[in-house]
Amino acid sequence: MTKDGEEITMAVEGTCDAKFAELREEFERNFAERGEVGASVCLSVGGETMVDLWGGQADPTHDQAWEEDTVSIVFSCSKAATALCAHILIDRGELKLAAPVSDYWPEFAQKGKEGTTVQMMLNHESAVPAFRDPIKPGGYLDWDYMVKRIEEEEAHWVPGTSSGYHMVSFGWTVGELVRRVSGKSLGSFFRDELAGPLGADFWLGVPVDFAHPVAPIIPFQPSPDMEMTAFTQKLLTDPQSIQALSFLNSGGWDMNDPKGHKAEIGGAGGISNARGQVAMYTPLANGGEHKGVRIVSEERIAHMERCSVATSVNMTLLCGTRFASGFMKSMDNRAYPGGKQMTALIGERAFGHVGAGGSIGLADPECNLAFSYTMNRMGQGLLLNDRGQSLIDAAYRALGYRSNESGAWVR
Repeated sequence: MTKDGEEITMAVEGTCDAKFAELREEFERNFAERGEVGASVCLSVGGETMVDLWGGQADPTHDQAWEEDTVSIVFSCSKAATALCAHILIDRGELKLAAPVSDYWPEFAQKGKEGTTVQMMLNHESAVPAFRDPIKPGGYLDWDYMVKRIEEEEAHWVPGTSSGYHMVSFGWTVGELVRRVSGKSLGSFFRDELAGPLGADFWLGVPVDFAHPVAPIIPFQPSPDMEMTAFTQKLLTDPQSIQALSFLNSGGWDMNDPKGHKAEIGGAGGISNARGQVAMYTPLANGGEHKGVRIVSEERIAHMERCSVATSVNMTLLCGTRFASGFMKSMDNRAYPGGKQMTALIGERAFGHVGAGGSIGLADPECNLAFSYTMNRMGQGLLLNDRGQSLIDAAYRALGYRSNESGAWVR
């Protein structure tokens, strides 16, 4: 990075096994060459933490360093936490994938959504990716209001016939199922059943006495010569499109507002860092258990890693997508205009989720890898950019993988 024409070296702290030296080098390059401001990266293999690095500035305006316990909003990485809550209930037999949503949430079954199943909700097929009428100011912070809006929203397509990324609404569609079945709010269930037992610094709604430093998110600044994706073109030219409504109709939600950090926004508002996400994914990379804490069964892991819906043109993102019951699979859109911005290349058996601007968390049962990267300066696109992808690539190469030309990393 440079400041007033002078080169500034950002200190990287933490630990890194020699096997992953290339990953550390790429992390340092992110600061030196790719505009990184503050970030963390962590991974475990076979349950052992091999990389735990952080560096840069959490808040450049106040000259605050990114520290060991710094956290930030991880945007759609939150969806994986929400989906995992649902999978725990499925594993217990309390929630059934093939069941109609109306069995648990009768009020949802109206305005064309009557045939929606639990599987469709996890697949982004439940046809409420956006809201046609304006969200009231502060609406995202009001769980009951957002649930009511989902109930009253007319389906954007016949549920189950298409998949359209539920950019923020996923947190209330799947999250309300978790609340109705478990009797706990989404954030409370996640804390009691996952984050607490695993010791994971990950919250879907932070407590009043929250003490971790939260790095403010720095929005992406587009350049005049930026190559636009089909999603961005639609967002900018059609205010009534799914793309514009899902992205802009938010009731003024401010990602850096502490009041918003306390809200249980399970589709985009989770607070964590790389270490916190790796703590959540480590059991998922190792048969569902870590250090005596079992989260889900091995059978459930097998289902969670299996692609359950794939489409060449997602109704929201307008690119090819692959999902595994609430999790993202490897997605390769490199061959299309602007497609590098809509690509996230991971292992074929891996599953996880990206967050807007380039963060990611994942588990890969094939090599027992749990990985996460988080940052405060957003990059271009809704999936990965060079900063996160370079770290993932280095991790897979260190584990003996040879290529991602097929659209996923293979040995």
